[in-house]
Amino acid sequence: MTTLDQQGGSRSEGYTLTELMLAVAIMGIVFGIAPALLINMTRFFTQSRSRIEIQREVRDALDLMNRNLRQAKASTVVVDQVSGEAPYSRIGFTRLRPDGTTASLVFYQQGNTLFMVAGGTRAISENLRYLAFTYPNSSDDRIISVSLTTEKGTYESKTKALQLSVEKVRIMNE
Repeated sequence: MTTLDQQGGSRSEGYTLTELMLAVAIMGIVFGIAPALLINMTRFFTQSRSRIEIQREVRDALDLMNRNLRQAKASTVVVDQVSGEAPYSRIGFTRLRPDGTTASLVFYQQGNTLFMVAGGTRAISENLRYLAFTYPNSSDDRIISVSLTTEKGTYESKTKALQLSVEKVRIMNE
């Protein structure tokens, strides 16, 4: 559609070829960057979520082991391994209950799972990579070091989120 401007010349309404080419170029850049940005954001959030989940899992597992080990009888603690697993990956002990009775407990690694045996067997963590119970000071058998490493898949079948935790536990009972 053509209209006359105030000087009497004709003027077209619409977009020029240059304007259209510029709009297409900008859209091409945006559409070229968007998928990579979206993939990176997804990876970041997946990795962050995995890290938070395994940190919570490690805190809960260490808290459970700490509470029970503190109440163990030092003379009953046995550190060994399940067949086919890493050395020092199982600990068994007798724990004193608040009512004065005793209970036997075992914590051990089997594959990628951390188990607790107390009456029945239950899985504490499904993301275990390494577990070790050691005596950091050979002269004091009432201090046990618990080392846990966990991992969790993040994206594209990769395991990027790792958590290493070491805690020393003092056994309070002879």
